[in-house]
Amino acid sequence: MGALEVLRFAVRGLTANKMRSALTTLGILIGVAAVILLVAVGEGTSQSIQQNIQRLGSNTLTVMQSFAGGGARGGGGFGGGTPGGQRQGGTGPRTQAKELSLDDARALADATAAPSVKSVSPVVTASSQAAAYAGASHSIAQLVGTYPSYFEASNKPIAKGSYFYNDDVTAARKIVVLGQTVVDDLFGGVDPIGKRITVAGVPFTVVGVLKAAGSSGFQDADDVAIAPLPAVQQSLTGFGPLGQIIVQAKSAEAVDTAQSEVTEILNQRHGITATSTADYRILNQAQLQETVSQTIGTFTVLLGAVAAISLLVGGIGITNIMLVTVTERTREIGIRKAIGAPRGAILGQFLAEATMLSLVGGLLGVAIGFAGSRFTIAGVQPVIVPASIALALGVSVAIGLFFGSYPANRAAKLRPIEALRHE
Repeated sequence: MGALEVLRFAVRGLTANKMRSALTTLGILIGVAAVILLVAVGEGTSQSIQQNIQRLGSNTLTVMQSFAGGGARGGGGFGGGTPGGQRQGGTGPRTQAKELSLDDARALADATAAPSVKSVSPVVTASSQAAAYAGASHSIAQLVGTYPSYFEASNKPIAKGSYFYNDDVTAARKIVVLGQTVVDDLFGGVDPIGKRITVAGVPFTVVGVLKAAGSSGFQDADDVAIAPLPAVQQSLTGFGPLGQIIVQAKSAEAVDTAQSEVTEILNQRHGITATSTADYRILNQAQLQETVSQTIGTFTVLLGAVAAISLLVGGIGITNIMLVTVTERTREIGIRKAIGAPRGAILGQFLAEATMLSLVGGLLGVAIGFAGSRFTIAGVQPVIVPASIALALGVSVAIGLFFGSYPANRAAKLRPIEALRHE
């Protein structure tokens, strides 16, 4: 009996009980779709987080106030503290915390003391500021006061108009660069360049519009406005401590050296010794990105492993159904053996039936996985990983062969005389 003949008998056997075959296929379908979708969600989460980190670039350092040192939080802190921040100094007695200041930023910009540093951008932030223009209003999620170097260091290119310059900072000019969300809500289709808006009642002239960065989860990266540091301090935040200092290294390779230089300067200025705890912390974007990649990779593998359990359950379902099928068709097997069907033909038929069930379920599962990836899940846009498709489909076929081998072998071993006597 040839291979085509074996496949023909297998198809006929499966179509003899369509509902049973469909339900068995459904188990594999769910398992394959779950593996593909969960891995896609993990990959989508990873890419979303990576994009957020990359907005500050791989060669930037973020200096923030460390509240463990006993200092009070000041200036709103652009982005806030994160667990990924690296605390500098020892773990000994706490010293009187010094807040980050403009003098600290100037010290870090000293080319002699920090030759690996390209630029330094002091930052203050005012959150949820009411802005208005010609009857339209919008609450700006984040109003940043900083220096021109901030645009390059934080990877915020200009789409229209221009950013402000050092002369604007020196003169404390009330000019502002807006994110796309703010522009859409305040101006609609009107060109915003040169228009004057009010922020918390203070007039600012729009000089530029940022390139759209998009949203991630619940955070809109385009709901932002950036103005010269003195203008924001005079009008909104007061001349208190800085929220952050963004330090840009000369290259990605110089980040660690720049971090050492920044640490040494701040330790001297803040009186940090080997036995005291630092009142600041430095967030290294490159190290954070590497850590997040490893963590999300582990998370994605875990999701895939959990989903793979449903594949195993589907395989057990195949074994169960094929055993029932062998029992129901014992007399048919006996007749075929009696008229000369070889053991290999019987074995091949039942193996083919089990493999076809798993293969059809796997292909349908891939289709469902692709369709599901088009929708946002829990605020994350899934990203299909080609390897997960090949793996899930390969495993589904392997499951058909593995879990179908026992029923097929049992059918092939039946003695013709006993099979013919079976009722």
